[in-house]
Order: sequence, then structure tokens, then C-alpha cells
Amino acid sequence: MSVQAPVNQKVNLSKYNNDWYNPGGSALKRTIWFFINGLIFINPLVPVNGLKIWLLRLFGAKVGQGVVIKPNVNIKYPWLLTIGNHVWVGEKVWIDSLAPIIIHDHVTLSQGAMLLTGSHNYKAQTFDLMVNKIILEEGVWIGAQAVVCPGVTCYTHSILAVGSVATTNLEPYFIYQGNPAEKKRERIINA
Repeated sequence: MSVQAPVNQKVNLSKYNNDWYNPGGSALKRTIWFFINGLIFINPLVPVNGLKIWLLRLFGAKVGQGVVIKPNVNIKYPWLLTIGNHVWVGEKVWIDSLAPIIIHDHVTLSQGAMLLTGSHNYKAQTFDLMVNKIILEEGVWIGAQAVVCPGVTCYTHSILAVGSVATTNLEPYFIYQGNPAEKKRERIINA
């Protein structure tokens, strides 16, 4: 099946060029990380958490104490990643760090959650890459299969429910659900 542009619009794909984007790190560093990510992090058969933390720090990530990274996690560029203390990263989480991702203390990323810092300008013929950071403040919970989009801040103790998509900031102490995620109710934490 082929999709064609409307008759009055011509799309010139030869203009597609995102050479301006530089994620940092040399080509060699990015290549070595590509293989380490595939062999150690994405591989579901490598449960050794301490090795993963050591490798993240070796490649420039700032990682706090008590961090758990489960098997089968995909991390794009660790040198753009900051993880606070006592953070839990579940199986099949995708941390697509094309721009900085800052994860504060006591955050949970449930199974299959996605942190996406990149998108494209679909209105431009050049389909320009657009990147923006993500911030997850203290006590945030990103539910299973939920997606946090570029430029979103999830403020302290907010929750993004299972399968939801955050396209705008989440207010503190509220639970969000849906696509796009909408504020549903207050998060009350018992003492």
C-alpha cells in the first residue's frame, strides 16, 4: 500500500537532513555503547544489576545509590541520563535519551514504560528532528506501557497510569490516565 501526498503538496525528501543533531560522545563511544547496550542491557539473560550501574557510570551517566535496572532495558545515550537514589527501572523500559533525562529519587518506571525525548516536525518537508528533555521528579510512578513525550516534566509524586501517554506536564500529587493523559484524581499518600 502506498501513501501519496495530496496533489497540491509536493514532498521533497532530498531535503531531509538532521546533521545538526549531535548526541555527544565520539562515533567510537556511541558504537561501543550500541554493542554494550545490546549485549548487557537489552539482553533478557543478564540480571547483574551492579555491572549495569558500573557501565552506565563508565559511559557518563550520573547514577545514585539503590538503583535497580531489570533485564531487557534499552538506553540510547547514557551520558545524557541522570538517575537519583532508589529508582526502579522495570523490564522492557525504553529510555530514549536523545536529550537529557533527569530521574529524581524514588521514581518507578514500570514494565514497558517509554521515555521519549525525540519526535519529528511532520509539517516540515524536511521532517526535522525535535528533541527536548524529560524530568521525573521525586516519587513519580510511570505505569506499565506508559509513554512520556519530549519536553514533559512529571512533578513530584505524580502518577502516569498503565498505557497512558503524557504529552504535557503532570501536576504534583495527581494521577493521570488516557491518551493523551488527563488528570483523573488526587494522589493521597497515607502517613
